[in-house]
Amino acid sequence: MDQKINHAIKNITIFSKKHAELLRKVMTVTDYKKGETIYWEGDAAEKLYFIVSGMVKVFKSADDGKDLVLNYFSTDDLFGELACFGPTNYTFTAEAAKDCKIGVLKQREIELLMLEKSEISIDFIKWMSYMSQYTQIKMRDLLFYGKNGALASTLIRMVHSYGKETENGIQFTTNFTNSDLAQLIGSTRETVNRMLQALKKEGAISYNQGSIVVKDLDYLKTICHCEECPLHICRL
Repeated sequence: MDQKINHAIKNITIFSKKHAELLRKVMTVTDYKKGETIYWEGDAAEKLYFIVSGMVKVFKSADDGKDLVLNYFSTDDLFGELACFGPTNYTFTAEAAKDCKIGVLKQREIELLMLEKSEISIDFIKWMSYMSQYTQIKMRDLLFYGKNGALASTLIRMVHSYGKETENGIQFTTNFTNSDLAQLIGSTRETVNRMLQALKKEGAISYNQGSIVVKDLDYLKTICHCEECPLHICRL
């Protein structure tokens, strides 16, 4: 089993330690309680956010009230949108999935940093590229391979983000409900229930104390036509 599965894949920021420290010096750390909204879709895109601790989910709301979760971000992740990089308004909503400490980076402070330290601009370009690639690949999985493929892809991403190798398989260190999984693939809880039961019967997964255990990762990869994306892209 690949040893990289033994720890969560984090830090989609791609920033060097030196540049990450520069960001920490200009950010204002704010506490958010679980369930609290960090920004709403349609708000002015004037800030980026760095997670000091905790977890954040970013989602899109449909007219019928259903949510499609695009990302779960964890400690050391940078997320958000900024007007100087493109959109003038946030295209998604961000909400604290756990109690969080989040560093807020205002657009003006980022622009000054980029003027003073031009090399940090390269890190921002890399971050934007990875975020774009991540979103494109996730949309591909959702659209091309049906709900089964989308669920298989999501479970693989969970393995890389929250998987821990055990003697019985790869168990998730963070629990996600079937409703959470449904929001990640644009489906219903009932549909996810049926698909998980089918995967259990096929021996691809099992359960341990209510947590999913992946027993046959290769089988999941077959369902979603896995292209073995880099681990910093194949994450929840």
